[in-house]
Amino acid sequence: MNTGKTQYYKQNRLKQLRAFCQTARSGNISQAARELYLSQPSISLQIQALEREFATTLFERRGPLIKLTPAGEHLYQMALPLVQGIDQLHDRFAQQTEDAVGGELNIAAGESTILYILPEPIKRFAARYPGVHLKLHNVTGRDGLALLRADETDFAVGSMLEVPRDISYQPIVTYEPTLITALDHPLAGRQSISLQDISPYGLILPPRHLSTWRIVDLVFSQHKLSYQIALEAGGWEVIKKYVELGLGISIVTDVCLTGEERLARLSLRDYFPQRSYGLVLRQGKHLSVQAQRFIEVMNEVFAPDSGSE
Repeated sequence: MNTGKTQYYKQNRLKQLRAFCQTARSGNISQAARELYLSQPSISLQIQALEREFATTLFERRGPLIKLTPAGEHLYQMALPLVQGIDQLHDRFAQQTEDAVGGELNIAAGESTILYILPEPIKRFAARYPGVHLKLHNVTGRDGLALLRADETDFAVGSMLEVPRDISYQPIVTYEPTLITALDHPLAGRQSISLQDISPYGLILPPRHLSTWRIVDLVFSQHKLSYQIALEAGGWEVIKKYVELGLGISIVTDVCLTGEERLARLSLRDYFPQRSYGLVLRQGKHLSVQAQRFIEVMNEVFAPDSGSE
């Protein structure tokens, strides 16, 4: 047998052994062909190739049925574990990898994301992978990008309006823009609302350097309307509290509204865009197994049919 033929047989040996083992189990070439989704002649050719290579007869033919010869029985005992090992390799590897997930997972996120987006994914992930040590870095978007670029976090979770070239953003869930007021506010009983209605009243907004302020400023400017600032305060929980106290009204994303607040809510979807939250990744970064598993959990939690939104 020349070198070229030897190489050909080695490359095709798994197919040959699989056909041989399936035929030995079935006792019938036609049945083996059906189970392997191959033609009967293809199965016969694979077996014949093995018989030529080993210079022996592997099956005794008895009409439609076949039986292993003593040599065939020896080969079957040797080949079956190999074929099963290869065929089950993917599932066994996935299972062992999942069982062995440990180590550490670092996630950067802002306070709002930590409070309103991450609790359910974190809860499910911790229950599913108790061996992973989770570290949440409570940082603003700018600081989160710095940690990401320095490889001090696996990824960030948050909302992005502008995506730098070295960063990729994968939205996962979206929320609606909403005006919130105290229950006794003049706007509270309205069925619909316009920017002109909002303009005279003082707004409570997050700090000026954050994206919410920029969006509010842009939208009012586009409509050639002014707006009033009553108070600048950090964090949706703080803003909701002061709106409840009647110190102003606010424009928020309804991700922060749990239904337990004593507030009136009015949709602003006609004026402001929906706000997406998702994964913020450094371009070209290899994701660890821990990061991959967490992303799977996030997609599971916020799947359209999950009822999480």
